[in-house]
Amino acid sequence: MKDGWLALRKRHPRTQMTAKHTVRLAISADCISSAAAQSVLAQAAEVIRSGGTVAFPTETVYGLGANALDATAVEGIFLAKQRPAWDPMIVHIADRTMFDQVAVRVPGATGQVLDKLEALMEKFWPGPLTLLLPKQPAVPSIVTAGRALVGVRIPAHPMALALIALAKVPIAAPSANRFGHASPTTAQHVLEDLDGRIDMVLDAGPAWCGVESTVIEVRERETILYRPGAITAEEIEAVSGPVVRYQPPTTELGSPEQPESLPSPGVDIRHYAPNARVIPLEINGNTETDVQAKWLRAVREQSQNARKLGILLPTEWLLPEGFAGIHFAWGNWEDDRELAQRLFAGLRTLDAMAADVILCPLPPDSGLGAAIRDRLLKAARPQ
Repeated sequence: MKDGWLALRKRHPRTQMTAKHTVRLAISADCISSAAAQSVLAQAAEVIRSGGTVAFPTETVYGLGANALDATAVEGIFLAKQRPAWDPMIVHIADRTMFDQVAVRVPGATGQVLDKLEALMEKFWPGPLTLLLPKQPAVPSIVTAGRALVGVRIPAHPMALALIALAKVPIAAPSANRFGHASPTTAQHVLEDLDGRIDMVLDAGPAWCGVESTVIEVRERETILYRPGAITAEEIEAVSGPVVRYQPPTTELGSPEQPESLPSPGVDIRHYAPNARVIPLEINGNTETDVQAKWLRAVREQSQNARKLGILLPTEWLLPEGFAGIHFAWGNWEDDRELAQRLFAGLRTLDAMAADVILCPLPPDSGLGAAIRDRLLKAARPQ
């Protein structure tokens, strides 16, 4: 990919990344209508309207938001995150009435496509589903990396919805972390990456889903799945028919091409990575005994190679006797929602404990397991 985040500085020299005092304000999602909560949200909405940046919780992960219709404000997100100009963002709206400020309802599309879109919005909005649609001219090209389609969703978190409604503008918001790092699921994770680089963080406790939204484009014969996420491919297929996973174009040598801009948020080949080297492990076996034996073999092997081995450990799995590394209690292996919710927290915790290698078993490639695999496989790619 030709341009990094520094391209923004070259194209927009008036935009500077100056040190900020990042304000952290706590708020309870259960008391969103209280006077205290409304006061906090009003402050955050004013920051958004004034062209600033606010990190806030969604049901998926914490996002870093700015006015999606203000190109200079969106530049602030790119600079704070050191995000490359070729990586598009998702625009968050508060309700269907805000939709027409951002996207076009697929002019010239067949009735079948429109029916599918309507069914998906009815089923999954508010929620962690992002639809790629033709953008309105009011959406700056920096939001979509110069592409004609914009990702749009209505988040399900009450604080996110209240913030957008009070700001009275759609909010562009990628994950609130340095580009390429593990996504943040708490306000503390945000500050670890962005303290002093953004204006405000709204702290409402951990995000519920733990992995980002699913990103799709609805076409006449099929739905293209660009990023697996908190809404599964199986759930989408039940509403809109066949789902086909996006495959990036490859060069003659078989490696992914490096386009001028990505076709969707979340398809960068390396992303979601901690500082430690991630080793994903296929763990399939005919019996539980086979799985455990393969797992223990892999742990012993990696323990010999790593200075300090970290492990994402399912709660019912064993460690070899005398294991000298560190582990994070990941959750029940049969509960992919728990594994997803704790995934990024686990990677960040093991990083903070100075693991140089992190061993992660890969769940089956179905349901929410597909999203977990996607994040771990991308985190494992070399820089």
